[in-house]
Formats: sequence, structure tokens, C-alpha cells
Amino acid sequence: MLKGKPFVKWAGGKRSVVDKLIKLAPLHFDTYYEPFVGGGALLFELAPKKAVINDYNKELMNVYECIKDDKKFTSMCNELNKHELNHSEEYYYEIRNLDRDKKKFSHLADYKRAARTIYLNKACFNGLYRVNSKNEFNVPFGKKNKVNTYDGSNLTLVYVYLNTNDVKILSTDFDEAVKDAKKGDFIYFDPPYDSDTSTFNSYTENGFGKEEHKRLAEVFKDLDKRGCYVMLSNYNTSLVKELYKDYNFHYIEAKRNIGAKAKDRGTVEEVIITNYDNVENDN
Repeated sequence: MLKGKPFVKWAGGKRSVVDKLIKLAPLHFDTYYEPFVGGGALLFELAPKKAVINDYNKELMNVYECIKDDKKFTSMCNELNKHELNHSEEYYYEIRNLDRDKKKFSHLADYKRAARTIYLNKACFNGLYRVNSKNEFNVPFGKKNKVNTYDGSNLTLVYVYLNTNDVKILSTDFDEAVKDAKKGDFIYFDPPYDSDTSTFNSYTENGFGKEEHKRLAEVFKDLDKRGCYVMLSNYNTSLVKELYKDYNFHYIEAKRNIGAKAKDRGTVEEVIITNYDNVENDN
């Protein structure tokens, strides 16, 4: 079966480790929840028939909504074609600065906002998504003479998946996104990672700090008590070790492709935490 793949490059994206995640995922589950969906690598690989996907980044989730909608999908692709034709450094900053006028930006058509998000992702420096405290996209130009904003066949596969399955699209807090999860459901958390040193986590204007990680751990424990299968990715920091000490730790090496400096990119050790034993999948 042909499966879709991530249509944006997203910080912490799981494309390079999705095979390892699949091995650690439960073999059978009911509804799949992904509260920090990002590019959706695991979502598309699992292709669950029933899913709830969420990200606090409203611009990203608007893209998913537009891909799912017939008319908006076509209009978004036409808009992306225009962006490719007009691409230049000057044009990039013109499109980037659209969110500086809040009133005007709020009235921009959904498909135009979606195309803007994808274009900026493909044309900005190193595919980074970052906003300032005013929720304005502020990543500099990526110095590419030409950009390919989308793969038509891949976007069509994503469109087909979203429309032939029961996929609910949200943009809310991670706690709210899993409020209906029940016994037998599978939740995968892939939050902005914790760090023992300073790290980039400005995917939204509010960031994601230590207190958010503590709150997430409480949600993880609550879901465990409900009888859900829960899996979480992070760095193996002192805080993460303490928060999830009662659960199963699996260690993997992952490629880190997004970072302002070359030294911040490369192979790093990550931890995948589960509240269930993977005896079945290890055989």
C-alpha cells in the first residue's frame, strides 16, 4: 500500500527513525492520538483508520485542514505554484512579513495561509519553523535560487488518507487533545525536547519549558491509568529520567537535521518511553 510522507520539514521530525517507532508501537489499538503531530511521519506510516491529530501550531494544522478539503487543496497547490514562480529573497521576505499586519493576516484565505506555511518551510533557512513572542515567523531566507514546495503525488496520498479514514484535526493544548482517549487507544507524544542545556523550542509563541514537561508527564500518567498505550520521545535528560522512572526506556540514535549551527546537527541519542512491554513486537 502506498503511504503518504511528511510534506514539511519539521524540527524533531521522525522520518529517519520511523521504523524504530513502528517496532515499539503496540500491534493492536483502537484510536490513534498524536498531540504533537508535526510532519506526521508516524501517522502516515501507521495509517490508522481512526485518529485524532493535533498541534498547537495553528498554521501547521491549517495545512492539514486544507489538504483534506477538495477546493482548498486545489487552491493551495495553485498558490504554491505561484510562490515557486515568484521565488526570490525579496519575495520571501514579502510573504514572511504578511503576519506583521495581524488584522489583514487574520482575513487571509485558509488556502493562502497554508501555501504560505509550506513555502516558508521550503524556502527559509534549514527548514526551521520559529516564531517570536508576537507569534510572527522570523526565520531568515534560506538562500535557495529555486524551491520545490511540494510533491503532487505525495500530497495526493495524504489527501486520500485524510479523506478515506476517520481523522479528526485539532489545534489545541496537548491535554485537551487527548481528553477523550480511553482504554485500548494509542497515544504518541513527540513534544519539543527537554535539554540539560539551553535549546530551541520556539515552535509557538509560548515555547515549551520544564513546567510544560512536568505537566505532560502528569497527562502521560493519567492516560496510563485509563488503560491507554502511551509512547513518548525525548532526550534522556535528568528531568526526563525522573519524570518517567516508572516506565520502560528504549534508546535509539537519531539524526538531527535542524539547527542554526552545524555542530548542533548530527547523530544524537534519544529515548522512547512506553507504559507497556513490547514482548509481542520483539519476537
